[in-house]
Amino acid sequence: MIYKIAVLPGDGIGPEVIREALKVLTVVEQLFDLIFEIEILPFGGHGIDVCSSALPEATKDACLKSHAVLLGAVGGPKWDHLTGDSRPERGLLELRKALGTYANLRPAKLIKPLASSSPLRLDLVSDGFDIMVVRELTGGIYFGAKGRDLSDDGHERAYDIEAYTTVEIDRIAKKAFEIARKRSSRVVSVDKANVLESSRLWREVVKAVSKNYPDVVHEHMYVDNAAMQLIQNPSQFDVLLTNNIFGDILSDEASMLTGSIGLLPSASIGDSGPGLYEPIHGSAPDLAGRDIANPIATILSLAMMLDYSFNLHEPSKHIYKAVESVLNDGYRTQDLKCDQTNEVVSTSRMGDLIVESMQN
Repeated sequence: MIYKIAVLPGDGIGPEVIREALKVLTVVEQLFDLIFEIEILPFGGHGIDVCSSALPEATKDACLKSHAVLLGAVGGPKWDHLTGDSRPERGLLELRKALGTYANLRPAKLIKPLASSSPLRLDLVSDGFDIMVVRELTGGIYFGAKGRDLSDDGHERAYDIEAYTTVEIDRIAKKAFEIARKRSSRVVSVDKANVLESSRLWREVVKAVSKNYPDVVHEHMYVDNAAMQLIQNPSQFDVLLTNNIFGDILSDEASMLTGSIGLLPSASIGDSGPGLYEPIHGSAPDLAGRDIANPIATILSLAMMLDYSFNLHEPSKHIYKAVESVLNDGYRTQDLKCDQTNEVVSTSRMGDLIVESMQN
C-alpha cells in the first residue's frame, strides 16, 4: 500500500521542524519496507502569501485526497494586521472542519530523563505521568454564534455562545472511552455543570455513554478543580475528556508540566477521512531560521500519524523509543532545562540523532 501524506510546513519554525520529521519518515520507509507519497503544500501565512488564502483550494483538495495530513505551524507577526477570516489561523479552523476532525488528542507524557525540566517539584512528578487530553474540536464557544450589539443601556456588548448537541457530546465521549480502553481504562470528564447548562447536558450524555463501558472507571470533575488537580497530582489522570474551550486551556497546562511544549504532539481525528497531525507549539517566529527549535513534537506527531491513521504501531513505537534514547543520552535543544551532563544541539542535529538511534 502507498500511504499518501499531505505535508503543510506552514509558517515560522514550521518548515524547519517538518524537515526533521520527513528525515524520520524516510528511515521508517527503509526499515519497515513501506512507501509514503508526500505532497508539500502552501498553508497558513505562506498560503496567504502565494495563493491569497490561508487554505488554498488546491491544498484543501489534496488534503481530502490524502490518508493523513502533517502540519508544521501557522501564523506570525507578518500577518497580524489581518482580521477575522483573513488570518492564517482561520485556515486551520477551516481545514479541521473540512476533514471532519472533531476529536483532538493531546498527550502530555513526562519522559523520565526530563523530570527535572518540569516546573513542578520533583516529589510531585518522580513517578512520571502519561495524560491524554481528548478535546472536542468542532463545537462549543469557538463555533457558536458571536457578535456585538448594544445593551439596553446603550453600551457596546460582545457575546460568544457556548452550545453543544447530544450528538456532538456522544461521539467525543465514545472516542475518549475507546482510547481509555487501550490505556489504563480511566476517564475524567471535565465540565462546569454547577453553572453552565451546556455542561449539564455534557454530563448527562457522558453518563449515558459510560454505561456501555463498564470496564472503564469514570468520574466527573469541575474544570477549576481539574486545573488545580493537574498541578497537585498529575499522575492521577489517564484520559481527560473535555469540551473545546476547557480542553484548549487544560491541554496547554498539562503540556507545560512536561517541561516544554516543544516535546508534545497532537492528533485531530474523526470517524473517517484523513487525520491531522501537528505539534502543539506555535510558529515561534523569533526562533525561525535559527536552527534552534525543538523538532521532537513534530517527530512524535508523525509517530501518532503512523499509529492512528495507518495502524503502523511498530514503526510508531520505534520512533518513540529513539526519541527517549536520545534524551536519555543527554542531548537537549535550547528550550529544555540542562545541566553539566547535557549537550545542547540544534534542530537539525536533534533530527540526525533520532535518525541515528532508529538505525542502530
